Amino acid sequence: MHEEEDGSEASPCTASRIAASRSVDVAEVEAAKEQASKLCGYLNKLSGKGPLRGYKPRWFVYDPRKCYLYYFKTPQDALPLGHIEIGDACFSYDVEGEEGQFEIRTTGKEFLLKAPSRQVMHYWLQQLQQKRWEYSNTRGGAGQRDSWSSPTLAYAPTGLVGQDNDALVFDKLSDSMEKVRSDFAMETETDGGGMVGIQSARGPSATNPLNFSLKNFGTELRNSMSYLRPGRGGESRRSVFYTNSNSNAEEWELVDAPTKDFPEHKHHPDAHRHSFGSAFAFDFVRNSARPKKPLLRDMMASGRFGRTAETRSAESSPVECNGSKPLEMQLRLQSQQEELSRMQHEQVKLREELASQKELVRLLQQTLRTSQCDRQPVHRPPPAPDSSAASDQTQGSEVTLQEAGQLAALLQERNGQVQDLCGHMERLALEKESLQQELKGLKIKVGEINDQLGMLMETIQAKDEVIIKLSQPSSEQSATPNEGSPSPNKDQEEVDILKDSLQGYKSQNKFLNKEILELTVLRRNAESREKTLEAKYTVLEAKLCQVESKYLVLLQEVKNPVCSSSEQSPGREVISRLLEDALQAESSDQQEHPIFKPNVVSEYDTFGFKTVPEEEEEEERLVAKVRALELKSLSMTDQEVSVGVKWENYLASIMNRDPVRSPELKALFRYGVPHEHRSQVWRWCVSFHVKKFRDNLAPDYYETLLNVARDKPNPASKQIELDLLRTLPNNKHYSSPSAGGIQKLRNVLMAFSWRNPDIGYCQGLNRLAAIALLYLDQEDAFWSLIAIVEVFMPRDYYTKTLLGSQVDQRVFKDLMSEKLPRLHAHFEQNKVDFSLITFNWFLVVFVDSLVSDILFKIWDAFLYEGPKIIFRFALALFKYKEEEFLKLQDSTTIFKYLRHFTHTILDSRKLMSIAFGDMNPFPMRQIQNRRSFHLEKVRLELTELEAIRQTFLRERETSQDRRSFVSDDEEDN
Repeated sequence: MHEEEDGSEASPCTASRIAASRSVDVAEVEAAKEQASKLCGYLNKLSGKGPLRGYKPRWFVYDPRKCYLYYFKTPQDALPLGHIEIGDACFSYDVEGEEGQFEIRTTGKEFLLKAPSRQVMHYWLQQLQQKRWEYSNTRGGAGQRDSWSSPTLAYAPTGLVGQDNDALVFDKLSDSMEKVRSDFAMETETDGGGMVGIQSARGPSATNPLNFSLKNFGTELRNSMSYLRPGRGGESRRSVFYTNSNSNAEEWELVDAPTKDFPEHKHHPDAHRHSFGSAFAFDFVRNSARPKKPLLRDMMASGRFGRTAETRSAESSPVECNGSKPLEMQLRLQSQQEELSRMQHEQVKLREELASQKELVRLLQQTLRTSQCDRQPVHRPPPAPDSSAASDQTQGSEVTLQEAGQLAALLQERNGQVQDLCGHMERLALEKESLQQELKGLKIKVGEINDQLGMLMETIQAKDEVIIKLSQPSSEQSATPNEGSPSPNKDQEEVDILKDSLQGYKSQNKFLNKEILELTVLRRNAESREKTLEAKYTVLEAKLCQVESKYLVLLQEVKNPVCSSSEQSPGREVISRLLEDALQAESSDQQEHPIFKPNVVSEYDTFGFKTVPEEEEEEERLVAKVRALELKSLSMTDQEVSVGVKWENYLASIMNRDPVRSPELKALFRYGVPHEHRSQVWRWCVSFHVKKFRDNLAPDYYETLLNVARDKPNPASKQIELDLLRTLPNNKHYSSPSAGGIQKLRNVLMAFSWRNPDIGYCQGLNRLAAIALLYLDQEDAFWSLIAIVEVFMPRDYYTKTLLGSQVDQRVFKDLMSEKLPRLHAHFEQNKVDFSLITFNWFLVVFVDSLVSDILFKIWDAFLYEGPKIIFRFALALFKYKEEEFLKLQDSTTIFKYLRHFTHTILDSRKLMSIAFGDMNPFPMRQIQNRRSFHLEKVRLELTELEAIRQTFLRERETSQDRRSFVSDDEEDN
């Protein structure tokens, strides 16, 4: 939208770009680099049973979310074959075993793996030990759930919330322990010899280099086509193959096999003609609805797969010999066989064509005979004397003669074609016989060459034996002077072998010592966690008993009648004590031991928002605490846990590829993104929506805008500085000038104002950027602001006129009258303009209007689907409280309830069910059409208002010129 302005503003500051300090934090850059480097690569895994047991190449990828080591058949596979739990595993290897072979033991399972070399094996073992160590220390933090099976973060979140959680989760390890671990560390190559990492996926496996590219092509094709299927079950899957008959490609389809309950499957109407026998449980049917596609054979011949039939046959040839002649003869024999099969196929086709031509000649001869029989009466003299009849008969005979002549000519032509075909067939037969004779000769030559090769091999073997026998006496002669001492060369070899063994045992000893050390620390940490949990459980149980006893006393006091005049009744005393306990702050002694003091409601929630306001009254503080407890209980329901499991499974399935927009992913976004994955998912959403902008700009575009903002004055900077501390004052990341989010928010808003000089800065943009910065770094938050303003929202949404926002309010009123007619009529009857409240909803996407848990779930769907989500949830909020609104009959009461009713909505699942279920159908095309309609109306109204304003200004100027100055008394009279 503003590329011209971007270029004009960015080009003068190229020289100052290098000198200016970078605003992106070093930690964020390091996190991005760490994310780019994955622990992955090929390893051979022992699998199978019985005689089929053996090593098979598998692609292994480490997943930090669960500390799992997933293994796939190829790097392009979407679903893993299985996984190894590294968090509770131990590693070992045998020096005297096969090179590169090591073992991973988990609870009840053993995995035997083999690396290409000993260096790669050491690299994998060190990396897996390090990942297990990091995971165990992450698991011991205070920021995790009580369940130790919950997955940790895949990548450290880059936003303010992520950095805040990192401070809680990751414990600093002691220097002494790290020194001991480094002492036992083995010296290996940093990248595993080039066989570990993303780059190793581009090359074929070391154990199976042949036909790897074709296999990967098929896997990629299968994975890409899986998104086009509407369902994941077998009912929508079809296997398609192509045939080539008479140079016309036809498409055939493999019908799914019947289930076991129904062995008598129904055939397709055309399937009986193309079925391949009763031994198969499926049939092939012709699919005429699909378009014609290129044949696989044609694609191979055209070089699309990068190899021809000759090279493929040469690579797959099983013959191995020292010379090149047998290989050439074998290739020539193979090509002759292919040519012979092609000639035989052509001969069959010619025979079929010859038979059809013979049948046509027979039909033509029969037609000629019948025509001759019909023509015989023409030669007799005409019996009728009438001249007209005679002329007609003459004309008929002439026509018959002409037809007979044509048939005779056609017959001669066909006879000529038959003779040509017969001659061609005889030539082909002769050529076939010559080829067969040549083939026999070649086979004889190949046999002779093989015999010669065998004789040469026997000769070489005999010569080797002679050489060995001749070398033995010389060694004995050299040993005669010193019969008691062995050869010095032999001693040196033994010494070298012993040195290698010693080095191997040293490295194994180092590794095993480090493994024992780490396993001991892991066991002690597990024991300490168990003791801590037991102590916490005991304290919680004691606290529960105290609360139960207090409430029993309260119930006992409530049973007794209490006089209203007695202000200091026992029941009131108990109630006041309970309120004091509920709002009691922690003492200094209790703060020293936070583990043993159950703090069910912390001062700030997960997103940094204050849960219990301090400046409010006790009753309101207690209500806020109850609301926080309800939100925490809702977040621990089975439904929320199942959503987390679904996201874990989805992210594990896309480990080897980027996410793709699909109905499955859309449904996951509508459930909400788990907190630990929100940074990664939001970053992908933003990059998807702004890709068309970022591809045409320099990689350091954001830094360039920041440099411009530092060097040049900006008219929007004053208003930005005024609004920084007013953005989210109830969030600890923006509550003070020294908070971590203030400088980042300033940078994002200044850079955006330079990118969009028409908008500059509008109140509301600060809240959008502040929410984005909680989970994204500065640059991604800047692009998220661009996605909202330039991609999602219409033009003039955040300009001075707020034209787009006004249009959306009129569209929302239309939707209210359609979706919620009773509530809309109720508002109209009481003359309540709800757009005074909803205007801010649309402008800042519900920021400061909802509880934080629901707010971020709405933002999850908003960043994926766009502005339609705002209309859905705005209607769902009114639907949620529709009955409460209908009970209110006073406009003042309705408007008062309208201002704060959204903060009483806590059940996010119910709200989402209304938004995505009860509000359907909800097409975006309808919203676009109504926006266009109301946009014209608003523009006409603004034009009329501008005309009225100009008229008023002109009249006021003329009236001021004519007015004479009078005294106050005269003016009063």
